[in-house]
Amino acid sequence: MSRLSPDTMLSITLGSICSRTRYTSDPAPVVDELLATAGDRSEILKQSVGSWVGYYEDAYTITLCTALRELPGLEPWIALGVERRSQADHRTPTAHAGASWPQRSTR
Repeated sequence: MSRLSPDTMLSITLGSICSRTRYTSDPAPVVDELLATAGDRSEILKQSVGSWVGYYEDAYTITLCTALRELPGLEPWIALGVERRSQADHRTPTAHAGASWPQRSTR
């Protein structure tokens, strides 16, 4: 049994379909698969696919992303994906000298 909700599992599945087929030269079957997988859950489709397009759209994924942009209602989610992509990479903060552990002496 999964601890993730059915909505979360659907979102993961939709994102996985996009990622697995990102370099396709024929996006029609991908769009069909996404629509069939989402069924009547159009809000999750919009959120998952829109944020995926916003985050991953580049010269290599343009064929798929152009086709996905034809789906209605993705614009706010595309904007969210673009915003997430523009954030700096997460990094471990550098330690402040002596703030959280004593500095080692070099002998």
